[in-house]
Amino acid sequence: MAKYFRRVRLGMLLGYNTNGFAHHDLLDAVRVLGEIGYQSVAITIDHHALAPDRPWTEQQLLKLRRLLESFQMQSVIETGARYLLDPWHKHQPTLMSADPHARQRRLQFYRHAFHMAQQLGSMCVSIWSGQLLDPVSEQEAMARLIDALAELVEEAKSCGIPIGLEPEPGMFIDTMARYEVLLGQLNTPELRLTLDIGHLICQGETPPEMYIRQWADRLVNVHLEDMRPGQHEHLLFGEGQLQLEPVLAALAEVGYAGGVHVELSAHSAQAPQVAKAVYDLLWPFWTKLGYSLRPHSEDAPTSKAKPNSDL
Repeated sequence: MAKYFRRVRLGMLLGYNTNGFAHHDLLDAVRVLGEIGYQSVAITIDHHALAPDRPWTEQQLLKLRRLLESFQMQSVIETGARYLLDPWHKHQPTLMSADPHARQRRLQFYRHAFHMAQQLGSMCVSIWSGQLLDPVSEQEAMARLIDALAELVEEAKSCGIPIGLEPEPGMFIDTMARYEVLLGQLNTPELRLTLDIGHLICQGETPPEMYIRQWADRLVNVHLEDMRPGQHEHLLFGEGQLQLEPVLAALAEVGYAGGVHVELSAHSAQAPQVAKAVYDLLWPFWTKLGYSLRPHSEDAPTSKAKPNSDL
């Protein structure tokens, strides 16, 4: 596929992350989300989903592109799969790895992610910094990250697709304060922000709507889930301290016109039921803010399964 496309997007889009469909084929997961009525999908590249260096990936990409078109869905590319590049060590290697060859492996994966995003017309490629595991100074660590990101910025420029850097608890860039320090040294329009609302609560950066307003010009991707202070656990809505209405109202107020992607990676055992229950919970907020959502497809079954069941 030598050419790629972009879709016109209007307003704030209700989306879901495929890492919450870990037991589904990628195309089946997107089809379920489309039939429920989701407008966008955060596609986490993983062993079964647009994986690098697989003979079937380009064919899967073509089918996915057609499927997204058929549902008129937008997309972002997510790169946080746990054991895709290293079967022994979660999320390794990263841009913070001590070994420069390991950092290049991560960068090569990100280049693959940009290729996937370009072919799908995705809104961004979402990444994180990674953990700092070796004892180097703050200055050396930041320089390491900036050097790697500078390479990736050139890829973003070439593809015309921005980077959505996500502050992630436990990683080198873990808070919005650290993200601001990074921008002070690498302030380029290609380096934008994936804002995880639950992470703000986890890290004590509250209220979230304050950060939405502060960083509105950088927002390119939003993750949404409930969370508790000091606990990095993605929860169903109502199980933590998230106040949905002011967060969604702030996103509407600043004119955010990208995906708001629900991220419930621990709920794959009941993925279709959880995704539908979440949609039913959230769509009244969208309609109250003046956005229109597609109704459920007749193919989307009504389920009485409990969303938190592990069976």
